[in-house]
Amino acid sequence: MVTEFTKEKELPLVARDISWLSFNERVLQEARDHTVPLFERIKFLAIYSSNLDEFFRVRMANHRNLLRVGKKTKKELDIDPKQTVKEIQEIVNEQQEEFSRIFQEEIIPELKKHNINILRRLDLNEEQKEFVENYFRDHMLPFVQPVLLFKDKIRPFLNNAALYLSVLLKPKDNYKADYDYAIVKIPSDHLPRFIQLPSPSSRYDIIMLDDIVRHSISWMFPGYHVIDTYSIKLTRDAELYIDDEFSGNLIQKIKSSLTKRHVGPASRFVYDSEMPEDFLNFLMEVFDLDKYDLLREGRYHNNFDFFRFPDFGMGHLKNSPLPPLPYKPLEETKDFFQQIREKDHMIYVPYHSYESVVRFFEQAAHDPKVTHIKIVQYRVARKSRIMDALINAVRSGKQVSVFIEVKARFDEEANLEWGEKLSKAGVTVHYSFPGVKVHSKLALVRRLEKNGPTMYTYLSTGNFHEDTAKIYSDFGLFTADERLVYEVARVFSFLETEQVPAQPFEHLLVGQFNLRSDLESLINYEIEQAKADKPASIILKMNSLQDETMIEKLYEASMAGVQVTLIIRGICCLVPGLPESENIHALSIVDRFLEHSRVFIFHHGGEELTYLSSADWMTRNLSYRVETAFPIYDPALRREIREYINIQLMDNVKARVLDATLSNTYYRNGSLAIRSQRETYYYIKRQMEAEKLSAKKER
Repeated sequence: MVTEFTKEKELPLVARDISWLSFNERVLQEARDHTVPLFERIKFLAIYSSNLDEFFRVRMANHRNLLRVGKKTKKELDIDPKQTVKEIQEIVNEQQEEFSRIFQEEIIPELKKHNINILRRLDLNEEQKEFVENYFRDHMLPFVQPVLLFKDKIRPFLNNAALYLSVLLKPKDNYKADYDYAIVKIPSDHLPRFIQLPSPSSRYDIIMLDDIVRHSISWMFPGYHVIDTYSIKLTRDAELYIDDEFSGNLIQKIKSSLTKRHVGPASRFVYDSEMPEDFLNFLMEVFDLDKYDLLREGRYHNNFDFFRFPDFGMGHLKNSPLPPLPYKPLEETKDFFQQIREKDHMIYVPYHSYESVVRFFEQAAHDPKVTHIKIVQYRVARKSRIMDALINAVRSGKQVSVFIEVKARFDEEANLEWGEKLSKAGVTVHYSFPGVKVHSKLALVRRLEKNGPTMYTYLSTGNFHEDTAKIYSDFGLFTADERLVYEVARVFSFLETEQVPAQPFEHLLVGQFNLRSDLESLINYEIEQAKADKPASIILKMNSLQDETMIEKLYEASMAGVQVTLIIRGICCLVPGLPESENIHALSIVDRFLEHSRVFIFHHGGEELTYLSSADWMTRNLSYRVETAFPIYDPALRREIREYINIQLMDNVKARVLDATLSNTYYRNGSLAIRSQRETYYYIKRQMEAEKLSAKKER
């Protein structure tokens, strides 16, 4: 069943994880789309696979754990874990079959048209065989680790997400004996997955590391005939289970939990769909697996390795470049902070360059008038000019405070490393609260000026991460508006002291305080307007919409006549197209950039209130995190945001309609093709050229 109903009330919802799988199907659609350049289609296969791997390590692992709880606990759940796991497996199996079809029937033939050939061991000529055998001896032999398997002996440990070949063997001296079984590690954690072979000029032959092991496997079992090989992989539970701990040394617990992440219980056992059933049953017994752990795939696993598929310099098989456009008012000014003092500035990455954000910190680090710098770090690049600027600021005698969220999933280790590095440099480092994640994207600079101390803030929908800023679409606001900077300062005070602010927030919507209640109030206002036969509308753009209370409120708004428009990239548990949602229209856009910004626009009697936010409308964001939604007060910037949203709503190339069927039908409207991400880029470029021409005329 796609739609479920909560026990407390008849609220139509798409199950969260079913909706997520539908999102990942949209990613797979990009790999299937023949208008997408070939290497980009391969990249979308990698994205799909990477997404699915994380899903099984976190979400599916959680469902598997629910299967293990007692009957009494299961009765208290809103879902049937067994039915949920079964439904997820059915959907994923269908998607995996489509994945294999796309790769085998579309991608490989397209590669061949460009003289790129992925060869198997039986395709090799003599020169290539010699190359493969030498490569195996010179580079792979120390890592392959062949192990014979026996039911009644110690089980070998399968590393999380490591690739193995399971091997079907017959003793050479007793061919009538039963089959023997073994596993061999494919060392893709040490070596490239794709190896270029000797080939004639203008031809590019590749072999996957898996097939080099297949070619060489008989050397590892000299007393056996190798009957066949089948690839396998085990994914382990990656959840740390520390969100609800309220006592003890949280940092130490996280460090301890990170060491356990790679040895957690099984959440998925992936196997070659060609594997005989009796071999699969043997492996299930040896590795203590059950049917809910199993997921069949094609010949190859860990397809996220396609991120590193060689391109041989063929740029014409990639997206045409859209180089980030400089935001000149801040990138070219001699007085960075004066520009912000005079008016608010907004960038929209990756269309705009991220250089303005980097300069914000580098200027603050070197400016003798700056006394304090504060920042929230959720995810940050391994090599970060921003973090380097903070260290330089301390060396220049400034007070620098960094709040580090060490529970940012899969970035815990990197964040801990940065915390230690910053602390050693003299930065004051504050760490996570037990039980609460801090997801706000804030920075604050205090500067001594003629009229006394002045504060400047940067608020964003995305992380302080120079790498993701090249592919994630996010808004960032630079402002010295006292209505905002003083409330940002109070957020930092709360993060540093854990003392609840004495005054309520009037401008910012802050998680743990007024975020949920004020959003509900804004929706209620639109409902009242609609009931009074006045214009009422809401536009919401976000990554995920899951919170039942907010969904129920949107259903209420729809039934009152409020026009609700949704642009949801990922999870959307709300079900459009029902009597409760006849005035709700929902789209999802998946394209070359990851749609990451959150925008909330309320008609509000014609005043049109616009908020940018770090928060999706998920229960965890609205109730268990410190998030920030910030108003856009500058009318010009509000119009600019509205124009970007309007462009997205006109997308009839990459937009899909979200509805109860989860069919991900492409939205088609009008004869003129509008691809919103390209249109946005060229809209910004035209605006810059117009401003340049206007300035030239004024001179």
